[in-house]
Amino acid sequence: MRRLKTESPKTRSPKAKSPKNRSAKTPRPRTPSPKTRRKKTLTGLDRARAATEAASDKQASDIILLDLRPTCDFTDYFVICSADSSPQVEAIADGVAQAMSDADARLHHKEGASDSGWMLLDFSDVVVHIFSPEARRLYQLDKVWAEAKTIVRIQ
Repeated sequence: MRRLKTESPKTRSPKAKSPKNRSAKTPRPRTPSPKTRRKKTLTGLDRARAATEAASDKQASDIILLDLRPTCDFTDYFVICSADSSPQVEAIADGVAQAMSDADARLHHKEGASDSGWMLLDFSDVVVHIFSPEARRLYQLDKVWAEAKTIVRIQ
């Protein structure tokens, strides 16, 4: 005698409900990869302000941000500031370099040393001068670039 097979209704297994087992037809939400995400591009003025704020955070004195675009062809902005000691010159330079790195600016050139009383950091469109009070009186960049527009002055 033959036995008849009875078919039971098919039910979904618990695995079929899991979000891990999506079918190929279900599109996955796309998140942009780090390479395709757009970075906010900063202007030269934004970077110059970042350098000014970094110098201020390191207790620099007599900070001036000058707009040199109408009068100069090798840079757009000067940040000029004073420091009371060699360690402070170094601290300001390190703080400015870090802030500019965070603002996606690359240090092209560095001149001077903390013990010389003057240090220059060249970021192409922003040049930062850090002076001891004596060196600042000697070079008088404020007067040399008197034609430039003063954007920020912190005393």
